[in-house]
Amino acid sequence: MRNIKKIKLKDIILGDGKIYIQSMLNIPSEDIEGNVRQAIELEKAGCEILRVSIPDEKSIMLIKKIKENISIPLVADIHFDYRLALKSIENGIDKIRINPGNIGSEDKIKEVVDACRFKNIPIRIGVNSGSLEKHILEKYKKPTPEALVESALYHVNLLEKFNFYDVIISIKSSNVSRMIESYELISKKVDYPLHLGVTEAGTERMGLIKSSIGIGSLLSKGIGETIRVSLTADPIKEISAANDILLALNLKNDRIKFISCPTCGRTKIDLISLANKVEKKLGHIKKNITVAIMGCVVNGPGEAKEADIGIAGGVGSAVLFKRGKVIKKIQEKDIADELISEIEKM
Repeated sequence: MRNIKKIKLKDIILGDGKIYIQSMLNIPSEDIEGNVRQAIELEKAGCEILRVSIPDEKSIMLIKKIKENISIPLVADIHFDYRLALKSIENGIDKIRINPGNIGSEDKIKEVVDACRFKNIPIRIGVNSGSLEKHILEKYKKPTPEALVESALYHVNLLEKFNFYDVIISIKSSNVSRMIESYELISKKVDYPLHLGVTEAGTERMGLIKSSIGIGSLLSKGIGETIRVSLTADPIKEISAANDILLALNLKNDRIKFISCPTCGRTKIDLISLANKVEKKLGHIKKNITVAIMGCVVNGPGEAKEADIGIAGGVGSAVLFKRGKVIKKIQEKDIADELISEIEKM
């Protein structure tokens, strides 16, 4: 396991063993009310670190308005103009996301670093395969994992040159294999917290698949302290997806885990509709229990005996069981309501 440098970000500590979920606002920066509304919704959904794009000086006013309405850390996404970073710091931002190489000379970088140090604000270095420095791209010819890591270390060295060490690193690519290998390489070279993500992952369907593979495989190896599932979709979907990834890896235990069989010719009830109904009704409930929704006795109390509660379908009916022990028989029309009622009592 990596020995992670602990970085304080407002009220949380990156590197404390917990995996923190991130997302980013996608409302046009001039729509202040829309950004505030979405920020509140994302925090309620389970977002733990929130990023906002600061493309120009007018958008600086977003920072105070958003921070007045949420309690989670707010990160300013800055590109090219170091003055926007300085203005964001003045207005109370909790973290800065920059690519140090694209905000100007070393004097300008030092100015941002000094301001962050004075306010105890960490910096996330964001490297991706589409923004490699010319000298690195010329060396490797294409954005290989080694090139991405060299770019990240180049930026880290820029900050360390000015005695700044409150650093978080992300190395993102839309290529899942490249993303995985890049993080594996960087994890062996630095002790800074790592922000995981597959950039430009795609729409909700494909983006979830790519992110689950990339983020999930790294987390399963103990790599990563914070994650963002990037989807071309409502950011609320990113939070749901991130929670599901953490639940699947047993890295989060504050929600119900559902298991259900894929159905087969033995299934005599509408298990697909039943599973979807129960999950939709109870997916938000914060209980550390496992619920099994199984199509027949073959996959019922036996294979699902480790579940806290579940049902196994029969002919127009199902048996309700708890920890492998059958409790009662339920008619098909009552299965969902009975199961939901029993879970809510637990």
